[in-house]
Amino acid sequence: MKPFFQDANFTIYLGDALKILPKLRDIADMIFADPPYNLSKGGFTCRGGKRVCVDKGNWDKIGDESDNFKFARKWIRACGKSLKKSGTIWISGTYHSIYDSGFALRREGFKVINDIAWFKPNAPPNLSCRCFTASHETLIWAKKNDGTPHIFNYQVMKNLSVPHDPYKKDGKQMRTVWSIPSAKKSEKLFGSHSAQKPLALMDRIILASTVAGGMILDPFCGSATAGISAVMLKRKFIGIEKEPEFAELSVKRYLSIFKIWE
Repeated sequence: MKPFFQDANFTIYLGDALKILPKLRDIADMIFADPPYNLSKGGFTCRGGKRVCVDKGNWDKIGDESDNFKFARKWIRACGKSLKKSGTIWISGTYHSIYDSGFALRREGFKVINDIAWFKPNAPPNLSCRCFTASHETLIWAKKNDGTPHIFNYQVMKNLSVPHDPYKKDGKQMRTVWSIPSAKKSEKLFGSHSAQKPLALMDRIILASTVAGGMILDPFCGSATAGISAVMLKRKFIGIEKEPEFAELSVKRYLSIFKIWE
């Protein structure tokens, strides 16, 4: 299995996660997964003050509601085999996908540690005016094995200073509501992914649940925000991406930072 790109700390595989994950056994200390939301059905949203279609591409099309759950069970089962015994998994999603992922986790024998409400203070308005404005995503944090201790850097989280987050008070326990804006323009210099996560979100996740030198795996890596964060925080990264466009974007982002360090 030849990587699309690889160096000592950052690897990208181009292809289907369900085919590549079985070849990555017992390798990850932590998995971050942002699976397709199955939103590409002709709806619309607001972006930059304009009405735009929410269709993201063929990669975001799974099928009907029953297909969502079947797909979730398949990739979560594969991720379980890629995790080390003490490893944990983070899954991000909206109400369109997160409940399938949560139920699939339980069915595959995982134990949920926390669910996090990631509040987006700069979320776009709801143009239909038929429901509340969607201004958060849910993150599920779960562990593979009930009997094996997982990593949680409690003191790091307690003492983390994040002035932009009104829900995190200095020196106080971190709560399960995180206020983090969507990805900045400076994080999209080489292009963007429609579901791109902000570095500040990934930094907090990785600092909370891994140690320096650990291996982070992302089966749907998009523009590899998890990978950029991992390397900046002295971890290693393996990403799997199905679309050549986003695999190339991931490498461009990584090399731009690497050259700065050099």
